[in-house]
Amino acid sequence: MNLTAKSSLAFLFSTALLINSNSASADSSQSVTPVLNPETINSEITDADLRLSELPSSEIAPYIMAAEEAEAQQTTASEASEDTPEVADQSDIPEDARLPLKDLRLFAEIFNSIRTSYVEDVDDKTLLQNAIRGMLSGLDPHSAYLDSKVFEELQINTSGEFGGLGIEVQMDNGFVRVVTPIDETPASRAGLKSGDLIMKLDDKPVKGMTLDDAINIMRGEPGSDIVLTVLREGEEQPLEFTLTRDVIKVTSVRHRWLEDGYAYVRVSQFQVQTGEDLNKAISKLQEDDKELKGLVLDLRNNPGGVLQAAVDVVDTFLTNGLVVYTEGRIGSSKSQFHATPKDVINGAPIVVLINGGSASASEIVAGALQDHRRAIIMGTQSFGKGSVQTVIPVDAENGIKLTTARYYTPNGRSIQAQGIEPDITIERAKVETIKPRVQYKEADLAGHLENENGDGEKHEEKEQLAERDYQLSEALNVLKGFNILSTNQ
Repeated sequence: MNLTAKSSLAFLFSTALLINSNSASADSSQSVTPVLNPETINSEITDADLRLSELPSSEIAPYIMAAEEAEAQQTTASEASEDTPEVADQSDIPEDARLPLKDLRLFAEIFNSIRTSYVEDVDDKTLLQNAIRGMLSGLDPHSAYLDSKVFEELQINTSGEFGGLGIEVQMDNGFVRVVTPIDETPASRAGLKSGDLIMKLDDKPVKGMTLDDAINIMRGEPGSDIVLTVLREGEEQPLEFTLTRDVIKVTSVRHRWLEDGYAYVRVSQFQVQTGEDLNKAISKLQEDDKELKGLVLDLRNNPGGVLQAAVDVVDTFLTNGLVVYTEGRIGSSKSQFHATPKDVINGAPIVVLINGGSASASEIVAGALQDHRRAIIMGTQSFGKGSVQTVIPVDAENGIKLTTARYYTPNGRSIQAQGIEPDITIERAKVETIKPRVQYKEADLAGHLENENGDGEKHEEKEQLAERDYQLSEALNVLKGFNILSTNQ
């Protein structure tokens, strides 16, 4: 192959890569988390174009060398005569957008050295996937290559739906212990209980499995059966349960009353339906015909999730104003989100609990409510993840998670590597009630007058809350203080 032919092929190779890069930007969705269609990425490249994927690894380096030679020849030819046809003209391409040919040549040489000289045989697909992983992990801690298994797991986490049994589990001395069965799932209907120790999954002993291994076995096609052998406290013999897998919808929102008038809502992560689930939870609380005097929103150890879900949660408590905005290099990464005019709890005071495990979407919620002075933030400093990742499918099974933007609170604060500072810092603490040995009150005296209002209020439950969760008990005290002040005004 003469130099001109090699130069032409090298130019096509370079052009193909450049068109790929430009098409990715041009075809990006205008939504906040754009999903690129892999079928459109190569739409401008003809079948005659030379593609890196079609070359044997041993032939990659010569074409890169040819491209370098073509570039040198182009420079010489243009100096000699303006009538000489230009080859691989990149003069209109900005310097920082040109292909790093020397680096590509280095990559090809290292790739070939590994596949021919490594102590064990490694297939080309594995080497290339590892190279992709390294390329992404070298950017920041959150960009990553998603193979088919990780990609599927990410989709489950964000959608909150999977085929399984509906139990929360944890490892306990090599066995899998049931933390809690989820309501209205195969696990709860079969009668599994918190504390049950799972010994076998079908005929496979759990001892020696990792938690992920056990979870993968319990998950499966809806309608398929699995037999769980369970050891239960108080039972002499192991129990067997045959469960039929079903579509499990994991709710990320839980709620309850702390005391009359004071509600507690826990958001464990931000899934697609979290905003809707929050509104349903508040509606159920309001159905109890109790006056809502205050609400604790617990975001502790919430790792984040879907950006739009965080916006929906903030919108639940605001009537107007900016919620969050994002800034990135491409147009689709520059977005603003605003609240709609409805506060579902009608201005009732809010305390948001955060800690070092509150990250990303949790920090968007805490930062927005703090900037709008809609809530008091209590707890400890949050994690400090102020970036937005976009999941980009590259084919039917694989994708990449790429950091595409930074987000900012309504007042323009970036919490990247800093986190949200709480308005009131409350460290996690263990509280022990100190009671005097002997304590006499009026009620202990013989012949004391009875109170016409009946028995006094019991404080045992309040003391138990402080002992169980000191931060939550302090959040409740702050809400009570709000209510006392507003009543006196």
